[in-house]
Amino acid sequence: MGQRAVRSRRTLFEREGELAAADEALNELTGLREDGTEASERPRGALLAFAGRAGIGKTTLLAEVRRRAAAQGCTVLSARGGDQEQGVAFHVARQLLQPQLAGIAEAELRAQLGSWYAIVGPALGLCAPSEGAPPDQQGLRDGLDWVLTHLAVQRAPMVLVLDDAHWADPESLSWLAAFAPRVEELPLLLAVAYRPDELPDHVEAFRSLPGRAGLRPLDLEPLSAAAVADLVREDLGTQADDVFCRECWAVTAGNPFEAVELTAKVRDRGLVPTEEGAHLLRDLAAAVKGSGLIARLERLGASTVRFAWACAVLGTEIPPTLAAAVAGLGSEEAADAADALRGARILAGADTLEFVHPLIATAVYRAIPAAVRVALHGQAAWCVINEGLGPSAAARHLMETHPEGDNWVVQQLRAAARETQRAGAPDAARRYLARALREPPPLKERAAVLHELGCASLLTEPATTVNHLRAALEEPITDPELRHNIVYRLSQVLAHSDRLAEASETLAREIRMTGDARVRLRMQSEQFMWDAFRADEPDSPARSRRLTRLADRLTGRDLTERYVIGLRAWDATLRGEPAHVALHHAERALAGGIRWAEADRGFEVPVLVAFTFMYADRPGRTEELFAAGIADFESQGWHGAHLSFGYTLLGYVRYRRGRLAEAEDFARAGLRLAERVGARTPVHWYAVGVIIQILLARGRVTEAAQIGEEHAFGAPFPAAVTFPDVQTVHGELLLARGLTKEAAAELEAAGRRLDPRGMRNPSWCPWQLHLARAEKHDAPERAVATALEAVHRARQFGAPSAVGQALRAAADVSSGSTRVKLLEESVSHLERSPAAYELACALVALGTELRRSGSPKEAAEHLYRGLDAAMQCGADGLGDEARAELAAAGLRPRRLHSTETDTLTARERAAAALTARGRTTTEVAEELGTEEPTVVRLLSAVYRKVGTDRTGLAAALGQQTAR
Repeated sequence: MGQRAVRSRRTLFEREGELAAADEALNELTGLREDGTEASERPRGALLAFAGRAGIGKTTLLAEVRRRAAAQGCTVLSARGGDQEQGVAFHVARQLLQPQLAGIAEAELRAQLGSWYAIVGPALGLCAPSEGAPPDQQGLRDGLDWVLTHLAVQRAPMVLVLDDAHWADPESLSWLAAFAPRVEELPLLLAVAYRPDELPDHVEAFRSLPGRAGLRPLDLEPLSAAAVADLVREDLGTQADDVFCRECWAVTAGNPFEAVELTAKVRDRGLVPTEEGAHLLRDLAAAVKGSGLIARLERLGASTVRFAWACAVLGTEIPPTLAAAVAGLGSEEAADAADALRGARILAGADTLEFVHPLIATAVYRAIPAAVRVALHGQAAWCVINEGLGPSAAARHLMETHPEGDNWVVQQLRAAARETQRAGAPDAARRYLARALREPPPLKERAAVLHELGCASLLTEPATTVNHLRAALEEPITDPELRHNIVYRLSQVLAHSDRLAEASETLAREIRMTGDARVRLRMQSEQFMWDAFRADEPDSPARSRRLTRLADRLTGRDLTERYVIGLRAWDATLRGEPAHVALHHAERALAGGIRWAEADRGFEVPVLVAFTFMYADRPGRTEELFAAGIADFESQGWHGAHLSFGYTLLGYVRYRRGRLAEAEDFARAGLRLAERVGARTPVHWYAVGVIIQILLARGRVTEAAQIGEEHAFGAPFPAAVTFPDVQTVHGELLLARGLTKEAAAELEAAGRRLDPRGMRNPSWCPWQLHLARAEKHDAPERAVATALEAVHRARQFGAPSAVGQALRAAADVSSGSTRVKLLEESVSHLERSPAAYELACALVALGTELRRSGSPKEAAEHLYRGLDAAMQCGADGLGDEARAELAAAGLRPRRLHSTETDTLTARERAAAALTARGRTTTEVAEELGTEEPTVVRLLSAVYRKVGTDRTGLAAALGQQTAR
C-alpha cells in the first residue's frame, strides 16, 4: 500500500514506554534478548494496541514500529482504515494480504491456497467470484484466518500493522478482532492504532482486547510542555526561547501533529522563535486545522482547491490521473495543483497521492459544499467505471449521491451488490441494494431488486428478508421464473425462522396459481419438505398419502423428482413403514445424485435421505453421504449453520453406532459453530440435544444437566421437528436425574404431539421407551402396555436396532422370566445391528438379571461382554455398572486389551498422544497446526484402528511403547 507520508524525525518525544513495549514484543517475536543474543524461550507473538485522539502521534509511532521490525528482519504487513473507504468490504484485508499473494501465478496460487482459493480469493481481489452460492461470513473468516496463519508461519517472524483501525471496513475489522486473541500462539505481532471514541459499535470486542503483557490498550497522552519545547528546538534551533516554546505548547495543547505543523508555519513565515513573536502563534496554529486550513487552501487557487476536493472524495491511495478526471482538470493543470498542495503540506506522494494527515483529509472533505460534494461523488463513480475499476469501486461513491431515478445508478449498484455478496460480504451488498431501491429502479425491475435485497439479508436479517420478498411479490412481475425464485426463497427463510406453517401456506398459494407442471412439482416438493418438519401440521396422514401417490409415479429424472422421492423415503421412516420400503426409496433418490450444497436448494432432503439409512441400520452408508456433504459445505466456505448441522448430525450417527467418544468430539465441534449462529436457532437445538444425549449415554448426567441449563434447553420447544426430538431428549434428561413425574409429563406431551401425525417409529423417536420407564413405579401395568406397543411398532419397522432397543425397554418394566426372555431376544437382535452401545446396555442388563436369578456362569459371560462393549463405546457409567455387578458376583473385571497400534500414521499417533493427555480437539488442532475437523477425522481413524476410545488411548499407546 502507499504509506502515508510522515515527516522523518530524529526523536519520538515522551513515547519511551510505548517503544519499550514494542521492543519487548519484537524481541519475543524474533527470539532475541535485549542484548541481541538468542533467548531460550520459543518466539511468540503479541497484540500491541495504541489508542488516542487524532494527531496524538499514533501513525508516527506505528511507523517506528515498522522500521524497527524491518531492521530485525521481520516480514511487515501494513494497512490503514480510511474515512471514505469504511463501506468498501475487505478494503483493509486486501491491503494486508493482497500484496503477499497478488504476484503469484494463478496455478501456484491455487495450489498454495487449496480449497480456500475460491472462498478467500474474491474477498482479497485475487480472482473473480464464482457463480455458485457465496461463502457464509464465518466460513470466509475461517479462510482469512487460514491465509494469515500460514503466511505468519511461512514468513516468520511477521509484524502486522493496522493504523486508523476505527475507519476499517466492518468485514475486515470484525475478522481481525476475532483473530487477535490467537496471535500469541503464532510468530506474529499485531500492532494496532485507533481513536477510541470513534471505534464502531460492531467491534466492541476489539476495544476490550488486552494489549502488551495483558495490559489494556496503551493510551497515548499529549506531550508535556518540556517535550514540545524539545520538539520546537529540534525543528527551529536552540534560539527558540522558553516563552515561545511554552506558547507553542499552549496553542497546540501538546498535540504532536499540530506542534510539528506549527513549527513548519513558523519556518515558512520566517518568524524568529522568541518571546517577541510568540503572540503570532495562535493565528498560525489556527491555520493548521479547521477553517484556517481551508483558508490557506483557498489561497492556492480555484483549480488547486478543486483538485484537493477530488482527492478528498477519492480517499486514500489516489492515482493523480483519476483525481484529475474527477476534478475536471487537464494533466498539466492537475500536476501544478498537486505540486502546490505538496508545497502547502496538504498532499504527499507522486505516483500515488495521500493527504499528509487524516485530520487534513477530513477538514478538506467537510469543507466541500454539500451540492458540490454530491456531484463530485457522482463524477467519481463515472470516472472509476471508465477506468475499468468496476462497479464495486464505484458503489461507495454512488452511495453518497442523491436519488434521481437514474437506471444506470441502479444497474451499477446491483452489479456491485452481486460482486460483493459473492465475495462474502452480504451486509455491504444489502446497503448497495437498499440505495438502489431508493433511486428508484424502473417499475418493471423493482421486484428483482427487492428479491436481490432479500437474498442479501437472508443470513443476517431474516425478518427483513421476509418483508422484502413479500413486497417483491406485490410488485408487477413479468418474468415467471423471477416470481418462482422469490417464492422459493421466501418459503426457505420462513422455514428457517421457525415459521414452517407460513412457509407451507406461501407455497400452497403459489401452487394454485402456476400452470407450469414442472414448477408446480418443484413447489410441491418444497411444501412436502417443510410440512415434514412441522410439529403442528393439521393433517399429516393425508399429506403422507399424497406424497406416496406422487413419489410412486416419479422416475427420478431430475433433481426435483429425486427430492420428492427422498422425502417419501423419510416419511416412510417417520411412520415406521418396513425398513426395506424406506431404503428402496432412499436408493431411488440417490440414483441420479443429490448434492448438499446446491445453490438454490436447502440441504434438508439430502440429510433426510442419509438418515433414512441410519435408522434402517446402515450407518456406514449414512457416513459416506455425510462425508461427501460436509466436503461440499467446506468447499463452498459454509462454516456456519450448515457445517454445524453436518458435524452435529455426524456426531449423532456416531452415537447411534455406539462410538461415543468420537460422537462427543463431533457434537462439541457442532455446538461451537452453533453458538456462533445464535441461541435457540434450529441448529442450536440440534447441537444441544445431541450433546446431552451423548453425555447421558456416557453416564455423565450432571454434565448433561449443566449443558441443558447453560443453553436454556427446555420449553418452549421449536415448532420444527428435530432429530433427536428435543422434547424427548429433555424428558430423557429429567428421567436420568430421577425426576420421573416431570419426565413422564414431558414424554406424554411429546407423544401427544407426534402420534396424531403418524410419527410412530421408536427408532427415530423413542418417547414411548422412556415413558414406560418413567411410568414403571407409579403405573407398572401402563408402563408394560406402553413398552409393548413400542415393541410392536419397532417390529413393523423391522430394523434390528429398533427391535432390540424396544425389547430392552420392555424388559426394564417387566419382571421375572419375562424380563430374561425379553433381554435375551433384545441381545439377539442387537447383535445383528450396528448399535454397539445399545448392545452393551442389553448385555449388562441381561447379565445383571441372570446374576440375581441365580445363574452366575451365564451372568459372568454377559457381564464381561457388556463391560468390554461399554469400554469400547466410551460408556463409562455403564462400565462402572458392569464392574459393580461383577464385584457383586465375586468376579474381577478383565483388563481391557487394545489392538496393535503400529498401523497409526505419524499424525494420527500425535493426535492420539495429545488426546490421551487430556487435550481437547481445539488444543490438539493448535498444537499440530491444522484445523479442528481434521483432528476429529484423525481421532476417528485412531479409534477405529486401535479398537478403543479416548478412555483407552493412554493404555493402548503405553503398551505400544513397552513393546
